[in-house]
Amino acid sequence: MYRVLVVDDEEPALDSFELMLKNSAHFVLTGKARSGYEALNLITNIKPDLVFMDINIPGKNGLEVIEEMNKKNPSTVFVLSTAYERFDLAQRAIPLGVFEYLVKPISKNTFTAALEKVRIYLDARLPLPEQFPEEKQEKEHFLRKLIWKPMSREDWEKYREKFGFPSGKGLVCLFELGEAPDSAGLLIAEKLSLCYHCSCDILSSLGLYFFSGNFEKDELEAALEKAVRETLPAGGFQYGLGGLYSGQDLYLSCSEALEALRQKQNGGETGNRERLRLIQLRRRIGVAPPAESEALFEKLWQGVFESLEFSAAKAEMASVFKFLIDDCTGCYSSNPDAVPLFSAAEEIMPLKDIGAWKAWAGGAFEQILRHAASRRKAAFPIPLIRAMDYIQEHYTEPIQLHDAAELTQVSDAYLSRLFSEHLRVNFIDYLTDLRLEAAEKLLREPGRTVKEIAYAVGYQDPNYFSKIFKKNTGISPRDFGANT
Repeated sequence: MYRVLVVDDEEPALDSFELMLKNSAHFVLTGKARSGYEALNLITNIKPDLVFMDINIPGKNGLEVIEEMNKKNPSTVFVLSTAYERFDLAQRAIPLGVFEYLVKPISKNTFTAALEKVRIYLDARLPLPEQFPEEKQEKEHFLRKLIWKPMSREDWEKYREKFGFPSGKGLVCLFELGEAPDSAGLLIAEKLSLCYHCSCDILSSLGLYFFSGNFEKDELEAALEKAVRETLPAGGFQYGLGGLYSGQDLYLSCSEALEALRQKQNGGETGNRERLRLIQLRRRIGVAPPAESEALFEKLWQGVFESLEFSAAKAEMASVFKFLIDDCTGCYSSNPDAVPLFSAAEEIMPLKDIGAWKAWAGGAFEQILRHAASRRKAAFPIPLIRAMDYIQEHYTEPIQLHDAAELTQVSDAYLSRLFSEHLRVNFIDYLTDLRLEAAEKLLREPGRTVKEIAYAVGYQDPNYFSKIFKKNTGISPRDFGANT
């Protein structure tokens, strides 16, 4: 049986891990820690084979714990768990040799699959008569840790001779596997090895490929894309390619590959951010003051036109207007007798440039606003209107549904139903929207820290605020502030 330690500062998460490990035939839970210092103590004492490590824990954070334990007990396998996906954390985790990266909430199937991957890895690590497993571990150590930092010429020449690298130069490619199985990443490496000296390692959802030799980067990239198309015909997978460097400077190729992948991923994040902005706009239109809705709409279309070619952006905004028209008339969903205010596609697609778009969009959105306000607020029950006013005045405080219900003299359940029926959102999401709108304004002000802003908009835990902000906007508070 392999020993497992779980590190998390939330009791429900610890209980969930314990429950999922309960019936495992290969793993047994030997300890639970709630802080970085407690984790270091337990790892030293119980020497677990596997550690599930939350990142945001009191004291030393999860990555700092892993970095320290790698020096003392490098055989321990670490699996990161966090409440939201952040590329910068994955970037820091890769050089530490983290085995897997799981995003909470972790489903039982995801957890079981991760356990099985760890079991296979640990079983393969057991001493065997052949030397292959030991050599495989050394290659993994080289790819996961050594090439991520400067090497001396002596060390590089030692590993070059040991692994048979044909040249004193090489480059790194990081390939985002996403939901594709590890076998797909290995098959891509196998195809590339027919023409290039390719070493491969799978790091959670990332495939790491190291190419040694003197070759043209463009030719290698063409071969990589061909291998990907043949292996994963559905497409949609991204990769980052570093530059060609001498062995001592391979860490520069690693950094460049990470940056290239991050830039490509940001394109996907942009689309997700605009989707979240549309959700926020649909919740607030006709309810928030007109100026707030207009600001939300402007941020939405600016993001769309920045990330897409002009014709594609126009098509995207035609879809946006179809949603907004339905929200204020019900003509496409709930009210077949209602007539659309206008045909967005027919009016948008002939527009020739961004100036024509701005001139058209201002008047069209003003028309939407008028109908949304008259339709939605006229139908709002008095308790809901009072509750909305109460939230607007007190969102910077730790208010709850019960507080608003008590003020409006209705039950919690009834008020919750009013939010769902009339605003298509629950109380918490409505409150969150208000807080994040205020946070975005504060983040644009110079000299304000994320911690100060979290407190100013009603969050007592800055880390939790950052998680909520990232989840709802697609970008962290720090990155949002840096981009404004």
